[in-house]
Amino acid sequence: MSNQDETPQDETRENRLRKELPEEVPAAAAEPAKAPEEEGTGLTGRQRLAQGLWPPRVTRAQLIVALLLFGLGFGLAVQVASNSDGDSALRGARQEDLVRILDELDDRTQRLEDEKQGLEKQRDELENSSNQAEEARKQTVEKERQLGILAGTVAAQGPGVTMTIDDTKGTVEADMLLDAIQELRAAGAEAIQVNDVRVVAGTYLTDAGNGVSVDGNKINAPYRFKVIGKPQDLEPALNIPGGVVQTLEKEQATVTIERSDKIVVDALRAAKRPDYARSSSQ
Repeated sequence: MSNQDETPQDETRENRLRKELPEEVPAAAAEPAKAPEEEGTGLTGRQRLAQGLWPPRVTRAQLIVALLLFGLGFGLAVQVASNSDGDSALRGARQEDLVRILDELDDRTQRLEDEKQGLEKQRDELENSSNQAEEARKQTVEKERQLGILAGTVAAQGPGVTMTIDDTKGTVEADMLLDAIQELRAAGAEAIQVNDVRVVAGTYLTDAGNGVSVDGNKINAPYRFKVIGKPQDLEPALNIPGGVVQTLEKEQATVTIERSDKIVVDALRAAKRPDYARSSSQ
């Protein structure tokens, strides 16, 4: 059927349907999305980063960790500073003084090695001697003589040094003389006498008015030390930087040290029997 055959009824029906339907509304064009920088305040990326970092937001856990790290750093700094202070005396020493100190340490090591070899030799002699009883008796006599020198019950002579301390100002105290004795012992002194008093293992010094008391015996200046030992070790030990001589000179005392091939230590101590100690040998 052609278009011409359409009846008026069909046209009327189509017009009525168009009136009942709403008119088509064209779709609104989608609005373009706004760029991130145009939203809100319009800040740049660097400005937003600054706002995120400041003001800082510190939690309790972060604060505790920060305090622990601070304490650890402070402890390390104190330890480094203390180690630096301990080495300051040697850092300020001259090259020749450092060389002298090293030589003194080498000499002490050599003395200990010689003593070790001597003891090993005695052991071998006891083991290999055909007459061990006689050899033991000889070694006992020699050991008694050596112990008598250390105990101050017998006189001794040998190479060493003489140190004289002239204290015109009266500023030298007992602890300064004790430091001198300890330094001499560390340097290998085998017998020491101060004025007319023999120095032994139990010797003590105290201040006594204008002088010093050694084991209860008062002595006055000038203080004269007679020391038996290796002079090449004794004199440098007294003259090390910050040692005995420099300390006494700071107190305006005059110190004189002389080496000698023969020093006589003749001040004696009476043999004292121990009150409680007894030999453990059977």
